[in-house]
Amino acid sequence: MKNANLIFSAIFAISALIVVSAISSELLTAQAPPPMTMTVAGFSDGGQIPVKYSQAAPGVAPGEGLSPAITWTNVPAGTQSFVLNMHDMEVARNKTTDDQAHWVVWNIPATATGLPEGVPKGAKLADGSSQISATGQMYRGPGAPANGPQHHYMFEVYALDTKLDVQPATGENAAFDTRANVMKAMQGHILGKAVYGGLFRRPQ
Repeated sequence: MKNANLIFSAIFAISALIVVSAISSELLTAQAPPPMTMTVAGFSDGGQIPVKYSQAAPGVAPGEGLSPAITWTNVPAGTQSFVLNMHDMEVARNKTTDDQAHWVVWNIPATATGLPEGVPKGAKLADGSSQISATGQMYRGPGAPANGPQHHYMFEVYALDTKLDVQPATGENAAFDTRANVMKAMQGHILGKAVYGGLFRRPQ
């Protein structure tokens, strides 16, 4: 009789654990917010970036370009600002792991759901956000040479629980120093992140 009671108690305990685990799993699934996503107009994620948005577009000055429209969704609760970072992963700058800074935009308002096509030049944008690239205070389009491999250009958007107290750096390395300062200031404040990539090399 004693053994039967022990077996019954063990079966009951195991059954209770299974039920509790199932309920906890359902609650976690129900409460988990959808992941943040982003879309860059003109090409699919991992696809070919149109010449229109590159340095190779007709009439575009070296190092410049027309920025594509970018949108993001499923913004985490508590977001106070966004940071956009566009970079060329193939470039190894000054024999370091630092790559090319094509566009860094920070303190984008929390109410924003993206950036329009053709963001104008200037350190400060109309919405109060700041921008910089290796070219200057503007978007720098893809420009991988025609005689080499396609480069991977990554667009990353971060949702932050704060606004950043970061001023643009000055000097020859302004874009890279600024990007480093922005990335450092972001630590401990990232609520969500989305990534979108494209390939490009100049037409033959």
